[in-house]
Amino acid sequence: MAEKKYPTYTDVFSKKLCQLGETHPELVAVTAAMPDGTGVAAFGKKFPDRFFDVGIAEAHAVTSAAGMAAAGLRPVVAVYSSFLQRGYDQILHDVCIQNLHVIFAVDRAGLVGSDGETHQGIFDLSYLSLIPNMCVMAPKNKWELSDMLKFAISSDGPIALRYPRGEAYDGLSEHRAKIVYGKSELLYDEECIALIAVGSMVKTAHEVRQNLKRKGFECTLINARFVKPLDEERLLALTKEHKLIVTLEENVLEGGFGEHVSEFYEEIGSDVQVMNIALPDAYIEHGNVEILKKECGIDAETIEKK
Repeated sequence: MAEKKYPTYTDVFSKKLCQLGETHPELVAVTAAMPDGTGVAAFGKKFPDRFFDVGIAEAHAVTSAAGMAAAGLRPVVAVYSSFLQRGYDQILHDVCIQNLHVIFAVDRAGLVGSDGETHQGIFDLSYLSLIPNMCVMAPKNKWELSDMLKFAISSDGPIALRYPRGEAYDGLSEHRAKIVYGKSELLYDEECIALIAVGSMVKTAHEVRQNLKRKGFECTLINARFVKPLDEERLLALTKEHKLIVTLEENVLEGGFGEHVSEFYEEIGSDVQVMNIALPDAYIEHGNVEILKKECGIDAETIEKK
């Protein structure tokens, strides 16, 4: 009997994109020589006139998408996190200055393992968050990736949706609140400690919470959903019942989600303690993702000890 193959995040994205293509005739897919790796090959087979592979030219992919959006189409640029860096100037000048509705499906976000340090997608939360008009989202599981893609395509302006490599997490399926622009999702509401996790780190945060609960700690768990804009209303509300706010992200600390949260509390003069769990200011070597997480201090056991 063949071993069951669980869908990857790329598989989930690919399937949902094809479904949305049926109901949105203006939806087009753009890739830079990675149709299979990013999962848009299936869309290309189904809608060959609405699929564009520009070759190994990410900057051209982004500018082309900007032109398509300006003409009334809804382009989805499917690209690896580390490769999107090559189109950074175009994201800033061609898409975001004009506030054009281009959806960036940012695959391989976070640690990717054996592809090597050049492929680690650990900077996108930082480099995308600093651009005006950009919206940055990250799903906690496979259901939320589908919901976020649907939300992004039906929204307006530049939107980046980042998700990791590998098997799509299917836990926390009972938590599927409607996606509202700029709003986080409250998973467990308690006191004392609040864990605010981004995307792939929600699974880790859930594990940390369970371990802390066994040791008698009260612990709120929040799925950030949006890295930009920040859910400032939620952040403000947390200060009333919590002494420690912990942010968790699979991105470098510099310019990332945690720094923005810390800055918010500093600006409002809050004395709440903030701990940022993020990746170090370094190029991370290739290797097994679980081992790398432990070495970088973003695994559940290390976070719990901190």
